Amino acid sequence: MNILRILAEDVKISPVDIGITNPVRNANDALLNILNTAYLWAGIVCIIIIIIAGYFYVTSNGNAATIKRGKDAIAGAVIGIIVIILAFTITQFVIGRF
Repeated sequence: MNILRILAEDVKISPVDIGITNPVRNANDALLNILNTAYLWAGIVCIIIIIIAGYFYVTSNGNAATIKRGKDAIAGAVIGIIVIILAFTITQFVIGRF
């Protein structure tokens, strides 16, 4: 199809025509999709931090500063995961009410 003809005409393109099989229907769905993506990435970052902190802890060779660094990072990441879970739960509850 000629692109100029498409632009010149009043052609209606449905989401399925461009490969979107599950289009967003309202603002709540859009917000929920954005927040769920943010929660996913935040959880992935926390897991990566736990892995790196575990590496520091295991390879500390008795160095007190490195052991403390590893323990603090693991504790912070676990607290972060708890906050993410709570935020997800609150978001689901609030958006589900509206």
